[in-house]
Amino acid sequence: MIDELHVQSVALIRDATIRPAAGLTVLTGETGAGKTALLSALKLLVGERADAGAVREGDDHLLVEGHVYLGPDDADGHVVRRRVEAAGRGRVSFDGHMASVAELAAQVGSTVDLCGQHEHQRLLSVATHAQMLDAWTGEPAARALAEYRDALAEAADAAAELERVRELARSGNERLEQAEFELRRIDEVNPQPGELEELEDALPRAEHAEALLRASESAREAVSGDGGAMDRLSGAVGELRDASRYDDALATLADSLESALIDVEDCASQLREYRDSVDLDPVELERMQQRMASLQGLIRTFGPGMEDVLARRERAREVVETVGDSGERERAAERAVDRAEGRLARAADALDAVRAEAAPRFSAAVTEQMSRLEMAGAELMVALERSPREQWGQGGPGRVELMYRPGAGLTARPLRRIASGGEVSRVMLACKVVLGNADGVDTLVFDEVDAGVGGSTARSLAAVLADLAKTHQVIVVTHLAQVAVAGQCHYLVSKSVGEDGRPVTTLREISGEQRVAEIARMLSGDTSDISLAHARELLSEA
Repeated sequence: MIDELHVQSVALIRDATIRPAAGLTVLTGETGAGKTALLSALKLLVGERADAGAVREGDDHLLVEGHVYLGPDDADGHVVRRRVEAAGRGRVSFDGHMASVAELAAQVGSTVDLCGQHEHQRLLSVATHAQMLDAWTGEPAARALAEYRDALAEAADAAAELERVRELARSGNERLEQAEFELRRIDEVNPQPGELEELEDALPRAEHAEALLRASESAREAVSGDGGAMDRLSGAVGELRDASRYDDALATLADSLESALIDVEDCASQLREYRDSVDLDPVELERMQQRMASLQGLIRTFGPGMEDVLARRERAREVVETVGDSGERERAAERAVDRAEGRLARAADALDAVRAEAAPRFSAAVTEQMSRLEMAGAELMVALERSPREQWGQGGPGRVELMYRPGAGLTARPLRRIASGGEVSRVMLACKVVLGNADGVDTLVFDEVDAGVGGSTARSLAAVLADLAKTHQVIVVTHLAQVAVAGQCHYLVSKSVGEDGRPVTTLREISGEQRVAEIARMLSGDTSDISLAHARELLSEA
């Protein structure tokens, strides 16, 4: 939801701020006043492509800033800032940090639909039609689609495994001979996981066993031998104990030395244990050296690491087993593909069935809303078509496309081929009302949704927009007084000559008598007593 929008130097707008209502906000003004400039600013806010030509003539850059909420759980909202220089360069920031236009489109653009007469709308993208139908259908479609996607992933994995097995089988005798040689060469040594690391740790101790033995024995003798550190410390402790009868301070020192003596005794014990653990075994040393040489030989041939050697052995074993099992492994992989494809076909049928059941109900609901918008006789239809298996994707096994029949007896055509932007806008409006909260979009911006609408239909259009505003934030640029009076928030767009002599577009929120005067102007082009009375009546009814 757009909480606030600040615009500087966009087209004829010098500086303007709007704070749209959570429900319906209307923008009105004379033709040519500059309402499209505000729409240009909204496009920049949601991450559409920037046009340096939108910079106000005479200024060096434009600036669009917005405070937006991205979903109902977004408590604090986010600050978006987009600057475009007249030279063409642009900058985007999101919550004070640099961002890309693509990130802006993903974050903010996904929550706002710009439904202008000539916009590339999501409604016209066939890829979104299945999503629209599934969103309206709800949990049954979500479950069926999740099951289908799981089955599709399983089928893809099974097909990849079958291709891998077949590739191994196609390797032929030459690869088999190579694999048999590698397997035989590695199995002769039979390296074990972790063995090299253990040898690298143990071999230096075995190779320098004599030096380790001498060092540990020499240290043990110096500590616990006759006249060693333990004897001398023990004597010192005894002398201090005797002398402490005359000075208690020596007793404390005796305690400290006695504690040190205990540590020295522990050290002597550990030195003795270490000396006894040193094994001077020339036979074992030679075995370890030969084993290390064998492992290093494998690494030089199949490395650079032991993990590569072990992986090479597994690949070679797989080639030998696959080529040598007379195709049994391939047949097992084929059976796995058949099982996965069977599950996928059942999931595809279930998804198609859910969509086929929901499609006419969705069509009827949208068509009912269309009839309120001066589209009596027109009909929205949902065409479902199963695609060839190789074309199945994440969206489903078939094509879902919205079709439009202008009137009874006429041929239904794809909605994307409708020439009239006014019709597209009203179909979009009808769809949005039917979808409610299910479409995942927070804000809808309509430009010229009232094109070709007048008379009593204008009231119906206003009622439909009011219904839509119960589930969305709706911003409407309108020329209809009946729509304008339905707005919770009303902004007047006007054009004047600025202090510098350049034309300038201003936006200001109006209420009270100012709003009455604007409604009167929209009704009859003047503010006569009759027009004002009519405007007050419309506002009162709204």
